[in-house]
Parts: sequence; C-alpha cells; structure tokens
Amino acid sequence: MEEVNQSAVSEFIILGLCDPRELQVFLPVIFSSLYLITVLCNIFVVLLIIADLHLHSPMYFLLANLSFIDFCLSSVTTPKLITDFLKEKKTISFGGCMCQIFFGHLFGGSEMVLLVSMAYNRYVAICKPLHYSSIMNRQMYIGLMMTSWIIGFVHSISQLAMIVKLPFCGPRELDSFFCDIPLVIKLACMDTHILEVLINADNGILTTICFILLLISYSYILFTVCHFSKDGASKALSTCTAHITVVVLFFGPCIFIYLWPFSITWADKFLAVLYVIIIPLLNPVIYTIRNKEIKNAMKRL
Repeated sequence: MEEVNQSAVSEFIILGLCDPRELQVFLPVIFSSLYLITVLCNIFVVLLIIADLHLHSPMYFLLANLSFIDFCLSSVTTPKLITDFLKEKKTISFGGCMCQIFFGHLFGGSEMVLLVSMAYNRYVAICKPLHYSSIMNRQMYIGLMMTSWIIGFVHSISQLAMIVKLPFCGPRELDSFFCDIPLVIKLACMDTHILEVLINADNGILTTICFILLLISYSYILFTVCHFSKDGASKALSTCTAHITVVVLFFGPCIFIYLWPFSITWADKFLAVLYVIIIPLLNPVIYTIRNKEIKNAMKRL
C-alpha cells in the first residue's frame, strides 16, 4: 500500500471534553460565560493600565502584558470548544491543528518567561529598593517584555518544526477538545520515541529554568521580607502570595501534562481546562483584587 503522509490528512476528529449529551447542553453556557468574563477582565486590566498615568510603572506594564497574553491564550482554544459543543461531528483541519499548537506554545512559553520577569521586578523592588529606578528603567522592562515574546516564539516554532512533517496515516481521533503535541504525536504512523524525548526535553528545559529562577527570586524576597517591619513585611508578603499563587497554578498543569510519564485522560482534560480557561480568568482577579493602586485607578474612572 502506498504510504500516506500528512498532506493526505485534511482534518482530525476531536472527541471533545465529555460524552454525555445532557452535560453538553449546559457546558456551552458555562464556558461561554467564563470566556466572556475572561476576555472582559483581561481587556479591562490592559485598558485601565494604559489609560491611568498612575499605573505607568514597570510592574503594571508587565501586568498589562500578562493580561494580554492570558486573553490570547484563552482565545486559542476556547471559542472552538464552545462551538464544538453544538456540533454532532467535531473536527479540526490539519492547518487549524498546527495553528493551535503554535499559538498555544507561543503564548504559554511567553507567559512563563513573563512570570519570571515579574518575579525579578518584585525582587528588585523589595530587595534593592534604593536602586529600583535605575535598574528597572524603561529599557529594562521593555527588554524583559520583548525577551518573553522572543523566547515564546523560539520555543513554539521549535515544537512545531518537530511535528509538522510527521506522516499521519492511521487513526485521526484526538481524545481532547483541542490540538496539543502529546496527543497529535500519538497519531503519527512511525516510531516517535526519540521525537517525544526531544519535545519533552524542549518543554522541560524551558519549564525547569523558569521554575528555578522563580524559586530563587521568591526565596530572596522572602528572606529579605523577614527583616522588614511588620507593616512592610505584610505588604510584601501580600504581593508575593498573589504572584506565587499564579506561578503554582500555571506551572502545575504544565509539569503534569508535558513532564509526567503517565497519561490519564480525564486528568489531562481537567488540567487543560484549568490551563486555557480558568487560569486566564484567575490571573487578573488574583493580581488586582488586593491591589490598592488598581482599586484607586478604578475609582478614578
């Protein structure tokens, strides 16, 4: 039989989030509401920071970029998830699948590096307050933002390059609600063991480096906070707690999905929902709900 390559695969079949039809009646409403709130919250944060001159500082510049990335990350998969609930046959084109993978890793990788940048900004603000203005100047925080996007792009394009030319000639069913590398690579009609190791190494290196840098930054911050006055320590710990919560929520699913050796379908789906829908919604809430300057900016509207 003539070998069939990826050019013959025009689409993949998506099995979706769940099977019961009863749930699929309510889930579109739930996810549509969550997505709408996510979009409105993140866009509001971006516009508020742009409009209010009091928020034109490195911390809020990076926060605006985080909200923009969260908006984009959620938009990669959620709209299609919602529309697929209304379809009997759920499919995605080969090109659409590759686009989901590319943009998912672009925004995911960029957010990892941006979280490190935000941790570094907190480190300088708390551990080196007298030098903050000279260290975190305009060139520095724009450079940190650009670095996050560049690393995210390089990471994403390297991931895509390893799978886009794979031959697909067997089953085309993806047991999820979106395309991602661990799922797509299983459908290739060739031995992908070495490729899986390379892809996991690529993901693992970026995730591990970012996580270690975050641990170092927050360890220094917590050590310094111990020497503050009670009020200063309380304020610093409040800020760091919000940041650490975001880090744990973001890196937890990444580590489980890409670095965990065992595949548990229901757990993967739950973590995927957490990663692409819940976290982009929680980030603006976590970063703003206890932020006095953001609250004051909202009152000035």
